[in-house]
Order: sequence, then structure tokens, then C-alpha cells
Amino acid sequence: MIAVYGLPPPDLVETPSDAVQTSPLIPGSADLSEMAAGSLDRAVVLAPPGTLERGAVLAQALRALKPGGDIIALAPKDRGGQRLSKELTALGLDVDGSGKRHHRICLAKRPAKLTGIDEAIAAGAPRQIPGLGWTRPGVFSWDRLDPGTAGLIQALPALSGKGADLGCGIGALAQAVLTSPTVADLTLIDIDRRAIDCARRNLTDDRARFEWADARSLALAELDFVVMNPPFHDGGAEDRALGQAFIAAAAKALRKGGECWLVANRHLPYEAALKDHFASTRPVSEGGAFKIYRSVR
Repeated sequence: MIAVYGLPPPDLVETPSDAVQTSPLIPGSADLSEMAAGSLDRAVVLAPPGTLERGAVLAQALRALKPGGDIIALAPKDRGGQRLSKELTALGLDVDGSGKRHHRICLAKRPAKLTGIDEAIAAGAPRQIPGLGWTRPGVFSWDRLDPGTAGLIQALPALSGKGADLGCGIGALAQAVLTSPTVADLTLIDIDRRAIDCARRNLTDDRARFEWADARSLALAELDFVVMNPPFHDGGAEDRALGQAFIAAAAKALRKGGECWLVANRHLPYEAALKDHFASTRPVSEGGAFKIYRSVR
């Protein structure tokens, strides 16, 4: 069996059409940790940029490989690729490396004996951080409360009715929303299964529901409110269209008169999208590096 983690550029690595997609960032996919040890003949890994997450992903792929099985690992040179050969060598591999299109591509065979696999997996595992709750390397702002989210939490009034948190992460914003007793129901949505798993552990409130899905396409309707700190990076590159798509999704999900509370980095051009999709928009806070808007459908 061949497993593919992430979405490697097809012009850099050819992957068979029957390969098993295992990236936890793709809804409906499996996780490397669920694959039996020694069950893979080959693994293709688009290594993530975070050091702890990358180490854990490489270790899980090697754990799942048969001795003698092939691993192809690659990453952009400016997002971990420069360290990829050294990290694989530290896990006990003899690495053949090359470069192409600003990526580092490493090929190796799994040796019979690996080094430091358990430690690398543990370093990327879920954990509790005081004041933050359950989290893990690789999810958004995994080791601290994002300052934009913190600002939105401070600005939020006591909300009421049915709502949603689009791109909920580990659930920090949702926890604040649910302190209001007049909130009847809150749907937390994120495309990253690891984030949803952490959010489930952080929120035991019966009013919370969880959806591992793309917030831009999930069918929601007649909500009273939406809160969000939308993403604006895709694969490490800034993509302003992501936040604009979140705004459109929020407007579609709200009833007439429903409200959207949004926080964004100051430089992001969301005002036109808010104007296009909402009857009214007002800035709640525009100080510092972030801006907060309340928009009414």
C-alpha cells in the first residue's frame, strides 16, 4: 500500500491514483497514526512547516512503513525543507536529497532500526496548556491564544440564539461565546480534524456541536449570529480570498437581521466583501494590528 500525506505538487512527485490520502487537513481522510505499523510499502510526505509537527509526521510515516519501504519527503526550502535531510538522518535514515522548484526532496528507505521515533511522535501529540486547554503542534496558534481572537473575545457582547464559529480552531472563541446563557446552540466548524478533536475535548457544553468540514461550503441557515477569525494563508502563502469566502459563507448562513462578528489583521481588505454581503457594517475596534467588525445581514 502507498500513502500520501498532504498534497505534493504533481510536477515534483508522481503519486499513483490509487494511493491512500492521509492528510488530516483534508476532510474525509485518514490519519497517519491510524495506519498499522509496517503496513505501507511507500509513503509520500509533503512535510509541514512546524518543527514539532514535521518531526511527528515523518516519524508516523516511518512507523507505518515496512522495513525496506520507500519514503519520499519534500518541503519548500523556506518552510522546513532546508532541515529535512538532517531530520530524517536523525531518525536513522540514509538520505538522498535533491532540489527542484524551491523544494527540497528527500528519498530514503526505512531501515530495520529507527532512532527517536517515539520521542518525535510524542513531541507532536495533543497536550494540555494551562489557560489554553487541549491543543497540539500544527493547529492554528497551537501554543498561545492568538491576539486577534483575544481581542474579539474582549469585544463580544453576550450573544443569543443559534450561532456558528467558522474556522473554530481549538475552540477558544467558542468557549467565550458559550459563557452567555442565552446562546441556544453553537456549531464549531474547522477543516483541520486535529483542531476539531481538540475543540471537542475543550468544550463539554451540551450546546456545542462540531463539524469537521470546510466552512466555506457547509450548509447552514437561519443562524442568529456568526463569529470568526478567518484564515488568510493557504499552503504558507497569503490568500485574501479565503477570508472573503468566509464572509460570504457567514452571510449565507445568517437570517435577516443576524449578526457577524469578525476579527482580521489590519491590512486585510475585507471591507468591500462585508459591504457586498451585509446590510450594515460598523467597526468595533480598529486599534493596533487588528480590526473588529460587527455586520448585520
